Parts: sequence; structure tokens; C-alpha cells
Amino acid sequence: MAETYDYSKPEYYYNRELSWVAFDQRVLGEAKDKNIPLFERLKFLSITASNLDEFFMVRVASLKDMVNAGYEKKDIAGMTAKEQLDAVNVATHQLVEEQYNTYNRSLLPLLAMNGLEVIERHEDLSAEDAKFVDRYFQDNVYPVLTPMAVDSSRPFPLIRNKSLNLGALVAKKDEEKRLIRRHLFQRKSGTVEKELELAMVQIPSVIPRIVQLPEKAGVKRVILLEQIVERNMDKLFLNYDIECVFPFRIMRNADLSIEEDDAADLLKEIEKQLKMRQWGQVIRLEVEEGMDQRLMEIIEKELMIEEQDIYYIPGPLDLTFLMKMYGLPGFEPLKTKPYTPQPVAELAQDANLFEEIRKHDILLHHPYETFAPVVDFIKQAAKDPDVLAIKQTLYRVSGNSPIIAALAQAAENGKQVSVLVELKARFDEENNIIWAKKLEKAGCHVIYGLVGLKTHCKITLVVRKEEHGICRYVHLGTGNYNDQTAKLYTDLGVLTCNEAIGEDATAVFNMLSGYSEPLGWNHLALAPLWLKDKFLFLINREKDNALANRPARIVAKMNSLCDPDVIKALYEAAAAGVKIELIVRGICCLRTDVPGIHNNISVRSIVGNFLEHARIFYFENAGKEEIYMGSADWMPRNLERRVEILFPVLDESLKKKVWHVLEVQLNDTQKAHILKKDGTYEKVDRRGKPLYNAQEEFCREYMQLATAKVKEAKEQRTFIPETHMDET
Repeated sequence: MAETYDYSKPEYYYNRELSWVAFDQRVLGEAKDKNIPLFERLKFLSITASNLDEFFMVRVASLKDMVNAGYEKKDIAGMTAKEQLDAVNVATHQLVEEQYNTYNRSLLPLLAMNGLEVIERHEDLSAEDAKFVDRYFQDNVYPVLTPMAVDSSRPFPLIRNKSLNLGALVAKKDEEKRLIRRHLFQRKSGTVEKELELAMVQIPSVIPRIVQLPEKAGVKRVILLEQIVERNMDKLFLNYDIECVFPFRIMRNADLSIEEDDAADLLKEIEKQLKMRQWGQVIRLEVEEGMDQRLMEIIEKELMIEEQDIYYIPGPLDLTFLMKMYGLPGFEPLKTKPYTPQPVAELAQDANLFEEIRKHDILLHHPYETFAPVVDFIKQAAKDPDVLAIKQTLYRVSGNSPIIAALAQAAENGKQVSVLVELKARFDEENNIIWAKKLEKAGCHVIYGLVGLKTHCKITLVVRKEEHGICRYVHLGTGNYNDQTAKLYTDLGVLTCNEAIGEDATAVFNMLSGYSEPLGWNHLALAPLWLKDKFLFLINREKDNALANRPARIVAKMNSLCDPDVIKALYEAAAAGVKIELIVRGICCLRTDVPGIHNNISVRSIVGNFLEHARIFYFENAGKEEIYMGSADWMPRNLERRVEILFPVLDESLKKKVWHVLEVQLNDTQKAHILKKDGTYEKVDRRGKPLYNAQEEFCREYMQLATAKVKEAKEQRTFIPETHMDET
């Protein structure tokens, strides 16, 4: 009899937070990769810094809250909040050290070799350059700055979250003479000390941080704004001697605590909480390495921060400025050639989308294919006199969203427009509040999410009056209705007028806008009530098939995997003989060294030019293959605390296309990292394997499709039938 294992044991799981740090290490690995164009490496290093900021503001902040509250419950891997926090501190300090090693030792010298010199310290400026930056300061920076002194009448100011600041110790210029007059005896002994005061200035975010100096011998040169301000500090504090100046930056707890049950108006409550973000607990302090100890002690005391939360930085603070450096003109050979999303092969230019959808379901693969059909779907519905209603969920949208404009126009055209705008979309709350108000003003019915849940699903329903009666057109997707991120994130979507899915879509919106919970569903599965059970059923069905010697295989692609019930079910399925291949971009709490699973589980993470965002789930089902897509990762928050949708790919031709997406990613030998049994990730062992980049393969495929379509169109236009030729 085969040995059985208790797969709920903590030692069979990785800690979620440490797994996230491992993900950022993989992104950092791209910044280190010498095979990647230099400016792309800058971009990846910038992304690691941006990722780390959000990680601290949300995840580390949450751990600190738990520690402060005396929360002792252990996580999935058996670690208390205090143990997690200690481990995360060690891991993130190491990550930051590697970030700056990469920047200082590798990227800076390479930039200089390739015609871009970064002046690191203002002391290194030539007399000519010093004159230039002083004039730049006087004309562009000085009028914007607000110097702040700290004394008995002026308390320590509010330091804004993520802002870059200069802290200085200053002394009045006449202080030494005054002290000598009062204490003549000290003059002989030479023990007169200045009375130092704290002064600060915030580096304004409204001015570009990268300042270009005049070129020299064809070499572009830049200096950072804080160095220019530091050089000119004496102009901000005219009656003081500047003893020392050092930059510092803080991170605050930015995780909103919203009492939704007590909030009479959710929109007003979130607006209030957004203002409170600037007052959140300081959870991280970055200071320039070598900061004067006297200044350090004052800042540390005022911010009430512990030593383990201080990061001594050997270089410029906040490496996200590298994304702006990436945008500098003139370095195109050092960047990957930009990819232009291609037209959807099945759709003619200016096609009537409703006619096309009636012919067959349409699969959209972004960013390889353009996001335009999704925008056009809303635009055409807004103008179409036969469209009666448009209903849509919005989680994150772009700053100047054409979809918002189309929805507003639809309402003004007299159509019934219902929009669920998720106000609790983290770090997009303010943007979503603005759009919600605009939509309401245009006459749309706006719902602000559901109490206690985030609405994360991506669905649009268009109700249209046609000859045979009412027809419902639906778009379901794995990504946001954001035309800008659709150029950077890999996502899939389906346009369909399948009657059963249309019925389900109506039920979804009735549930979101009221209290109407359907008795059952045709094809869709929703969280938080049904989706987790659906996934567990599908996994267990594969297990049963394997035990009965029927074909059994699972291929699942997602952003994160940390739900303990799902992981336990995967272990049991693997132990029964199911071949499980997982493509998990970020957090993965599942291990591959668990006893009894017989090497049946593999995990790969793909980090490339595009951010992998699609969620796809394949189940072999004894030869009757089923493929699902959706908005949910295998995480407790997605399966238990959000409104999410899982939808099947019903059309057989579309099913083959989606399977092709998985197949190409499973064959990646260039950007795929494999989870090893010791918990580390390594690039695919390429020995004997050709280089194969999944993202580049998709770019090639869709460009070839577009080229073939253009060629076909040209041939049709130039073809002249023989009868016409005879007549002429």
C-alpha cells in the first residue's frame, strides 16, 4: 500500500513574503543579464525598486500591524508575523545591496562607455558645469522649493510618503562670535561648539529629476536634481552655515483600513483614508550611506524608526528614476526594438463587431494583438441605435481612458449604462474616484463595489435589440480595461454572443447591483461563493482520472499561487500520478520537493519584456480537454474575498489557440526560471536546447499573421477576373 502524507504540514509550503522577494530577485536577474540591451537592464532595475516600494507599503506594513497587535497565528509555512518580518528584513537588505552593486559596478560604467555619463556628486562638476547648474537652479528650481527649519516654534514637518528630501544641520553665521563673547574662557581652550539646528527641503516631484548638462565631445551627461539642490542649499538658508547635507526618503504604511459597514458613503470614506496615507506609520527609512551621525540620530528619533528598518544606500535614493533615464532620446540601439500590437487577423478594419461576433467567438491576445477591438466594442455600442444597455466592471483604467469617454457618451445617447467602479483598487483609488464622478455626471448608474469585497472580475455586457429579439454580447478578460497597460501586460480576452454566457453575464450584474443571487450558472464560476469549489473539483477530477489510469494532466498559468487548499489538492493529485505544470510569474508557496509527489509537479516563472498577467487553466479530463481563463489567481484573497470570474473557452478553434499559448511558454528556454527543490529559481538548463523566447515567438507569429493578411488584401484588390480582361 502506498504511503500517505499529511500535505497540510507547514514544512510543505514556502512563506508568501519570502517568495515575493525571490520574484523581485528574478526581475533583478534581468537587470544583471549581460545578454539584454543596456537600457532594458536599466528598466528592470527600476522595476525592482518600484516593486519593493509597494511591497513595503502593503505587505511589510501588514506584518508590522500584526506584530504591533500581538498577532501570534502562524502562516501557511508555520511562521509567526515576527518571524516573517525578521526574515523579510534580512532578505530585503540583501536585495537592496544587490540592486546597488548592479547599478554602481555594472550599469554606471557601461553607460559611460556607451555615451551617457552620470555625474554622481555635484562636487565633481567642472567650473563651466557648475555655472550651468547654478543658473538652472535659480531659474527652474529655487522658486518651487520650500525650505523648512525645525526649532521650538517650527516643529518637525510632515515628511510625505515616498518623497525625496534633503536633511541638513545648520548653524547661525554669527553663532561662534556670540558664544566666544559669552564664554571668553572657552576661546583659550578651543572648545566652543556651534548650536546646530535641523533644516530640510523636499525635492519637488513636479520638476524632472534627471537634468541634462551640455554635451561634451558627443557624450550626453546628466546629474540628478537633488545634487543641484544640495549644491545650492546656502541660497535657501542665507543666514546659516551649512554643516552637512544628506538625502533621505521614507516609506509609510499605505494599506487602507476602511470600515465599510460603518461607512454611510464609501466614496467619501475612501477619500478620507487616502489623505490619511500621508500620516501612516513610517516602516522604512532610506538614507545616503555615510550620513552624519548627528543628523541620523535626529531623523531616527523624530520618525520613531528602528535600526533594522533603516537602509544605508551607496548611491542615489529611489532607483525608479532609471525609468525616466530609459526614455532619454538617442540611445535606441541600446534598447529592444519596440513592438507594435498587431491588428486582430479575424477582424477587418472598421468591422462591425456585432456582425463579426455573431459569426463566431473572437479571441484577443494582448499585447501581441491590439486592444482596439475592446475599446471599439464599447464605442460602437455607445453609438449603435439598437443597443439598449451597456454594463461593465472597471478595476484599473488609464489616465485618459477612451472606454470611460465611450461609456459617458452612451449614457448621454440615452442608453442604460451601469458601471461598477472598484474604489478599493489599491493605489488607483484616487483615479477611480475621479472616473466614478465623471460617469455619474454623464448619467451612468455607478456602483462603488461591494461591502467587504473587491470586484476584480473583467466583464462587459452589451444588450442589443435585433430582428430575432434581444441579443447579449459579452467580453470576458484576464486583464484590466486599461488601454495603456494592455501594451505592456500579456492578457487574453473573448468576445462572444453565446446565449448561455449572456444569461450568466446578466446574472453577474444583477448580483453586483442588487441582491439577486442566481440558483445556478450555465458556464461562469464566480468567487467568493463558487469559484474555489470549482477549481478543487477540477483538480480532484484529474486525480480520480489518474487513479483510474485515464489521461490526467494540469497546466495552469497565473500570477501567484498561495492558497493552501488548492496547493494541498495539487499535491494529492500529483501523488496520484497527475502531471502538473505550473507557470507562476510571482509568488509561489508550493514546493517541488514534497515527498510522495514523484516529480510530477514543475513550476516555471517567466520574466520578460512584457509582464505576464494572463490566467489560463488546462485540464486534460481523460481526453475531453477543458480550458478556462479568468481574473483570479490561486490565492485566498482572490478565491475568498473578491468577486472574480472563471470562464470556459468553448469554441474548439479558440481552445487550440489558448493551448498554443501554454505550449509556447512551456517551451521557453530563455526567460523561464525553474523552481528548484531547494526553493531557488534558476534559468532553464540550455544544454542541447535552442534559444527559445516565448514572448518573442508570439511577436513573430502575430507580425507574420498581419503581414499575410495585408498581402492577401493586396492580392484581392489587384486581381482582375478574366472576363473583364477580355472586355478591355
